[in-house]
Amino acid sequence: MTKTTHFGFNSVPETDKARKVAGVFDSVAERYNLMNDLMSAGLHRLWKRFAVEASGVKVGSRVLDIAGGTADMSTLFIEYIGESGEIWLTDINNSMLTIGRDRILDHGMNASVAQCDAEKLPFPGNYFDCVSVAFGLRNMTHKDVALKEMLRVLCPGGRVIVLEFSKVWKPLQFFYDTYSFKVLPAIGKFIVNDEKSYRYLAESIRVHPSQEELKRLMQQTGFERVEYFNLASGVVALHRGNKF
Repeated sequence: MTKTTHFGFNSVPETDKARKVAGVFDSVAERYNLMNDLMSAGLHRLWKRFAVEASGVKVGSRVLDIAGGTADMSTLFIEYIGESGEIWLTDINNSMLTIGRDRILDHGMNASVAQCDAEKLPFPGNYFDCVSVAFGLRNMTHKDVALKEMLRVLCPGGRVIVLEFSKVWKPLQFFYDTYSFKVLPAIGKFIVNDEKSYRYLAESIRVHPSQEELKRLMQQTGFERVEYFNLASGVVALHRGNKF
């Protein structure tokens, strides 16, 4: 029997999800950063800054940025790790990764770039001080496999940070749903001429594990001292786990 998984509210064969997600990001890549600013009123920049600060990286740290796309997180990490540090910007999607690579070059920054699948990371074990994935975990077909790979490449004493949309505070649910399913696709249609991709975005958030569910998944994977921080009343949550 063919195994299925979520693609938004739809159920699709596991083998089809990566291709469908790729189609979404190929479509929105050119205006991805602009849409992030519009959708969050610029708050995504504060969330990402908070995540990098919570990672505990310092000068000389080795950092892996998974699903790093247009390099928002990588450019922030570079500020903290300095020239003696090492940063790898990775993404499975070439359209997004190309934009991130060019952005890093345009800023005169130094980073290594690799197109790869988070479920099959091409890096040695026990190598990175920090592994980061921001707004990418929910798009992965096998979240548990990806988390195990993150744990594998982390060195003992290293830390993973997962920044992702999560479950909003109940009193705000109606307003958040209205924005997600009415306003957001309309913005996508106007700016990117792609209503469908932003409807998928809203749906993918709803089927992503809650704060407590993701915490348990990370613990089951092998991360220790897992904790999370709700941002914007749970619209976004930062999960942090350690490898000992």
